[in-house]
Formats: sequence, C-alpha cells, structure tokens
Amino acid sequence: MSVNYPIISVTGSAGAGTTSVRATFEQIFRREKIVAAMVEGDAFHRYDRAGMAQAMADAAAQGDAHFSHFGPQANLLAELEALFAAYGASGTGRTRHYVHDARAAERYGALPGSFTLWEALPEGSDLLFYEGLHGALVGDGIDIARHADMKIGVVPVINLEWIQKIHRDRAARGYSTEAVTDTILRRMPDYVNYICPQFIQTDVNFQRIPTVDTSDPFVARWIPTADESMVVIRFRNPRGIDFPYLTAMLHNSFMSRPNSIVIPGGKLDLAMQLILTPMILQLVERRRRAA
Repeated sequence: MSVNYPIISVTGSAGAGTTSVRATFEQIFRREKIVAAMVEGDAFHRYDRAGMAQAMADAAAQGDAHFSHFGPQANLLAELEALFAAYGASGTGRTRHYVHDARAAERYGALPGSFTLWEALPEGSDLLFYEGLHGALVGDGIDIARHADMKIGVVPVINLEWIQKIHRDRAARGYSTEAVTDTILRRMPDYVNYICPQFIQTDVNFQRIPTVDTSDPFVARWIPTADESMVVIRFRNPRGIDFPYLTAMLHNSFMSRPNSIVIPGGKLDLAMQLILTPMILQLVERRRRAA
C-alpha cells in the first residue's frame, strides 16, 4: 500500500462484469479530474493466442486437461506484483496491451491475439487502476493484494457469470456455446483455487443475483437485465460506511447483514458512485497532503 502512489484493483472472473465496473470508475475519474494509469489484467498473460493454444495442447499431452488463464502457469504474476510494487514506491512501471479483436488491432497496430510492446506507464498519474483476473491474488509466493490500497471484487453468482461469458464470447469473439462450455469446465480447478480466494481479500464485493430462472445457464437465451437482478454489496470493514444514508439514497435497498446491503440491480451504477467516490477521493486527498 502507498500513500504517494495509491493503487485501485478491480478483480473478477472472465464474464463477471469487471469491464462495466471499469467504465464507472472512468466516469468518476473524469468528473473528479483524477489522472489514472490504466492497467489491463490481460497484459500479464504469459502467452499470446497461438502460444496459449500450444501450451494447452502440451499440458493436455502430459495429462493436464485444466491448463487455463486463471492459473499461475499461464500468467506473469511475479511481473504483475513487481508492477504494483514499483508503482507504489515511485509511480512508475511497465505494461502492455493484449489485442483481443479487429477493433483493438486497428487501435494498437498489432494483430488480434498478440501483445503490444511493453511500455512505461504515463508520468504524472494520481493513481494506478488495474482491472483483471488477479488483482487480489495471494499464494504460491505471490502477494498482489498487499500492494493495493482499494480492492474491489465483481462476483455475480456462478450461473449468471457463465451466462454473461457465453453471450459475450459468442457475440464478441465468435465462439460456439460448446467451445465456451469447454473453456468453463477446463478452468474450473483454477477458478476454485485462484479466483474465488481473492474475494476474501477485497474491500468491497459487488455480487449480482438474478431474480429470474437461470437454472441451466448453457441454454439461456438472454442475460438477465439489471431490473431482473439484485446486487449484494459486502464491505470487509463496515466501519465508517453510512448505511442509513445508502439505504435512503437507494430506494428499495436493505441491509442483510451488518456489513452487507442489498440493492435493486438497476441502482448498481448509482450505488458504486455513492460508495466508491468518497473512497477514491480519500486516497487522492491523502496523496496530495503527503506531497
């Protein structure tokens, strides 16, 4: 953790909705005139698309049918922790971009499925913002969580997470439902061992729960809408959280536990603005006082 160079880390599984949460943070940064150095978790995958396919084939040939992006072998986790440590110490570090599709290829001038070159983070940032799979990972000699000043978990219930991933990968990446299902099954051990344990490290978790039937996520024709959902917001340390204010501002919300509030799904963006803006401003103000 760092007073001078704070780090915000948003972590969640593929299909969890971390990209949407990132958009909310970007709105707050623009409104409050905060300069954020943005880091994508995909930048710290070990392999490009072709290399990952070969690594999976090699693992399968050795009897490992569960090699996945969720696990440490497929990622540069030591390098990610080093980036967090370097930024926290001096506001510096290096990152790159993973090129997912044709639009990103046009933006970065690189082929889909490849990485851009490593480059230095921009100078003069107020904080670092990370969004990806491993922003609160602890284990196997790695402790990324200890470097982050604010850790946010995005954790829809598992069936909803799968529905979102299936629809995203079919629409944006052209995968079949069968191919996405195979990926979900292959990733399951790493999901249990490396993704889930992060959510006891996070400061705030946002868990969306559908209020419609999602019993078989592999045949669901639509992603449940915000109005067909509730969101459980859990605070690791509820001290200082003004729950009466939140329940008054978020109509039809209620507290389910002393550290948790349940809100209508359509109120998620407002809830994030109300909860996260003061937390972000506290980090920035602490930094400016120290400077």
